Amino acid sequence: MDDKISIIEGPPPVFESVDDAWALGINESPLLFDLAVTRLRTFNGPALVERCHRTWTSHSTIFLHYRNEVGMEERAPILAARNLDTNDGQVLMLWIRLKAEENQAELRGGDDEDNGEN
Repeated sequence: MDDKISIIEGPPPVFESVDDAWALGINESPLLFDLAVTRLRTFNGPALVERCHRTWTSHSTIFLHYRNEVGMEERAPILAARNLDTNDGQVLMLWIRLKAEENQAELRGGDDEDNGEN
């Protein structure tokens, strides 16, 4: 079974912080993780959501596989998935789990306004 959804072209995904109560509930873990959502254009969103459901039904983990800003391969566990039909095509929404220290760098996304100097 394919246990990943790969981004094969385009820029790295943009992760947005999540604070919805329902989404925070799926992130229960003894370790410290942050939850983020990303939106990806796709040609077959329903098939990708179905792949997630099949993996979760078998009590396995499915990962988002992508390259970060410096080109290094990374992967993050997918906790929830939803397909949206828009005027511009299908959009796959993925809620993923990032380690707390990774999330701070990912969510900043190049915003250098707060450089720690006072």
